[in-house]
Amino acid sequence: MTVRVRFAPSPTGFLHVGGARTALFNWLYARHEEGVFLLRIEDTDRARSSPELTQAILEGLDWLGMSVDEGPVFQADGVERHRRHALELLDRGAAYRCFCSTEELKARREEAQRVGSGFGYDGRCGRLAAEDALRRAEDGEPFALRVRIPQEDIGWDDLVHGPTSFPVGSVDDFVVLRSDGTPVYNLAVVSDDVEARITHVIRGDDHISNTPKQIVIYRALGFELPTFGHVPLILGSDGKRLSKRHGAMSVLAYREEGYLPSGMRNFLALLGWSPGDDREVFDDPDLIEAFRIERVLKKSAVFDLEKLAWLNGQHIAAASAADLRVLVLDSLQATAASEGHALADSHPTIASESERLLAVIDLVKTRPRTIPLLVAQVSPFFAHEVDYEQAAVDRFWKDASDAAQILRAVLVDLNGLGDWDEASIESVIRGLAARMEIGAGRVINPLRLALMGQGVSPGIFEVVELMERDRVAARIDSALGFLDAKASVE
Repeated sequence: MTVRVRFAPSPTGFLHVGGARTALFNWLYARHEEGVFLLRIEDTDRARSSPELTQAILEGLDWLGMSVDEGPVFQADGVERHRRHALELLDRGAAYRCFCSTEELKARREEAQRVGSGFGYDGRCGRLAAEDALRRAEDGEPFALRVRIPQEDIGWDDLVHGPTSFPVGSVDDFVVLRSDGTPVYNLAVVSDDVEARITHVIRGDDHISNTPKQIVIYRALGFELPTFGHVPLILGSDGKRLSKRHGAMSVLAYREEGYLPSGMRNFLALLGWSPGDDREVFDDPDLIEAFRIERVLKKSAVFDLEKLAWLNGQHIAAASAADLRVLVLDSLQATAASEGHALADSHPTIASESERLLAVIDLVKTRPRTIPLLVAQVSPFFAHEVDYEQAAVDRFWKDASDAAQILRAVLVDLNGLGDWDEASIESVIRGLAARMEIGAGRVINPLRLALMGQGVSPGIFEVVELMERDRVAARIDSALGFLDAKASVE
């Protein structure tokens, strides 16, 4: 049997973390089992669905790298088939005509609330004689179709939760076809899954209450049941349902914030699944090989932005400089455009110095957790000029005259350096600190700020080597101008 799974979002909103995690579990299961991953867009809610939201879902899946084997198929295209299946339920005696109006049902519900009892449909129309129900329908009286729930427990062996059962009486006779002829969700889902030959239905715990209804429909129509698996919900750090205040954004918003799709996949996979060992960082082949649906946890997962950032940093560090180069240049070009100038104006040589750019990326990529933070580390190596972080100025250039004296001495010694390599640069800077009888940090930190405009960077000797002789001299000259002006007003 070929495993066939599906992800079936509704285009009434963007693809958020919860939906993306469900899609990922289906995708991983299909890839691990060498099966088929199908995408179905459940667009029967015409009032709230839109082509723009459908496109956003497709774009989100594409960015996450979850390739679809079949689809997208659209639920609305199957409406006539849904109706046929509803009428087949009626013909088989598994459904009956319900003539209760919306107003009648509302009044009964309100009365139940008034007396403090729960409301469930009492099956009264199911007790009508078949000929009476047919006559009323032929006379034009509006009716819906309701499924007749068997008087027995309804259970299944869940992939995640194990044996799961709804006791007799806990599920009411439910509508599958409205009085206007439109099919209801549970019927449409069964009809679509049968049509697509879905073997495993993997979805969120919030669908557990739908499963007994769908099982009744499968059995009444004589279809083989798929295997069901209900994955845990995702909660915020406060233990409440995940929402925007916890960081539950559209997955495309994470792209804009500089997360890598590989980092996002890794993070989502660990929300409610465990590999069975201490591993946390996975590339795709390892993740696919390790994924077992039986290792999905029963308890809800907690969304942790700090964990996402850490994992993303691991994926940035592991990425090739060539792949990161594209993202860095795209980000810098977007920033330049937003500021109304060309990239060549702010970073004159970055496009032409490809090899040096790759070397710089390799040097700095182990620290940043997002692409904007990576760009902030790369940019100073190529920028026409740098701005100085005020916090770093207050800390390392607090005494402007002292800092200027140190930087002038650094400039002299570096200008006299023959071989421009990391070892020679380190020897000169440490030798200067020894000659001035100060700690090496007293030289390194002011120099780092002069070159990078920041208080932190990779190793300063590597930075000086990669920044190259002329740019280093120009940066120190600019810093001395800043410090001389600062000293004049102190």
